[in-house]
Amino acid sequence: MSGVGLKFFRGFPAFLIIYVFLVSCTGKSVGDGMIILTESPELLRSPDYSEGTVWRYLPGARITAVNPDKPEKIIVLTEEFSSACFPEISYDGKCMLFTARKNENDSWQIWEMNLRNLKSRKITSFDENCTDPVYLPGNRMAFSRQTINDTVGNAHCIFTCRLDGSGVQQVTFSPASSFANTVLKDGRIITVNTVLNPQEADPVLQIMRPDGTKADLYYKAPAGCRLISSVSETNDRHLIFAERNAGNPGKDELISISYNRPLHTRINLTSSIDGDFLFALPVATDRFLVSYRKPGSESYGICEFDPSEKKLGRQIYSDPRYNVVDAVIAVRHDRPKNLPSEVDMHVKTGLIMCQNINVFNAELPRSFHETHKARRIEVVGVDTTYGVVDVEEDGSFYLKVIADTPFRIKTIDDNGNLISGPCSWLWLRPNERRGCVGCHEDPELVPRNLLSIAVTKDPVIIPVHIGEIKEKIVELE
Repeated sequence: MSGVGLKFFRGFPAFLIIYVFLVSCTGKSVGDGMIILTESPELLRSPDYSEGTVWRYLPGARITAVNPDKPEKIIVLTEEFSSACFPEISYDGKCMLFTARKNENDSWQIWEMNLRNLKSRKITSFDENCTDPVYLPGNRMAFSRQTINDTVGNAHCIFTCRLDGSGVQQVTFSPASSFANTVLKDGRIITVNTVLNPQEADPVLQIMRPDGTKADLYYKAPAGCRLISSVSETNDRHLIFAERNAGNPGKDELISISYNRPLHTRINLTSSIDGDFLFALPVATDRFLVSYRKPGSESYGICEFDPSEKKLGRQIYSDPRYNVVDAVIAVRHDRPKNLPSEVDMHVKTGLIMCQNINVFNAELPRSFHETHKARRIEVVGVDTTYGVVDVEEDGSFYLKVIADTPFRIKTIDDNGNLISGPCSWLWLRPNERRGCVGCHEDPELVPRNLLSIAVTKDPVIIPVHIGEIKEKIVELE
């Protein structure tokens, strides 16, 4: 979700924030301020809800619009669909992207609905399933699409296209599934990413530009916890999402992290509250809409929540037949930044440099670095190796890698013994330039301002068996 409605409520007195939803609602339109929900039937009660693709494809789910002042009067927006879920509101508040299938045996595709007349049009028409659409500046959207090939295996990669379905472009290329996409105000996409090769890992938050460049780890849940929702952004530069805590026993909780220091600012907002949470939508600094289930209850409804006091407010809506799994507000909101792109599809490669593979990390004992000195790196792909490269005296390396090819890096010593790695999956878009501090650094560490020896020489081509690449020359201004 993109945190819609946050600017709309700025400056309102706290006690009025939820109650200013003065809407006009008929059976033929959705008025400004309506809360639009994804409601899912009993599948959510399964203990494996957060596993695999189960939590993104919800058979029998529906999208409804609710007036918070008259919650008994709802509009089912997707009656013509067998299943529909995960709405996303356009910047002008007039349209809604969503995931749906018309008939039970159809593949899941991306649709857009006009909220004034409730007419829908199909945007994607692939054989493979698609989910989690989000609006992008420039009349484009991003979404997750099932992708099956020798490189990624069977994963969900992120694609972009125009809102008429044309201009489809793949932007992620690792053997991992990306779900629950969110566009932050700074223009980047944050996604729940689960690596599938060489084995399935716990999901993490990954962040990238909409063109697939600068993809990086953003947040990793602590041991025993698992991400189970998309991310919402607050006005005070925090991100909110839900995690399943296996140690408490299987409790679903709301987590807050700082936008600037996501790896070191985790706060559990609901540890003192009995019951489970599945999603939070900030409408003000001190007011969220949350999906919540009381102890002993079998379904999630939508309630108010005060994050500063860590207290629940009134229940706005519930239906014992359904679980509310996420929410947006039908209101105009600010468009995120439209980030420029360095991608040039006429270029065949990208460049990556590292300052020092032996950089010290305070979380590792100094004795580790004194006895484990890496001298080389090995670049590996999916079930293959792309070659071993000597690093420079200062520990730096500089590589030219075939674009849109997933790879990982191992560090090894003079005897070929593994020091660390392989790291998480990387890829470079055509003409992308990337840099990193090292292989053991704090992921939030800023590189030092120095000239690495490696960048004074030509980059090493990866795979190493390729002697020369002839391609377009790009002039950097």
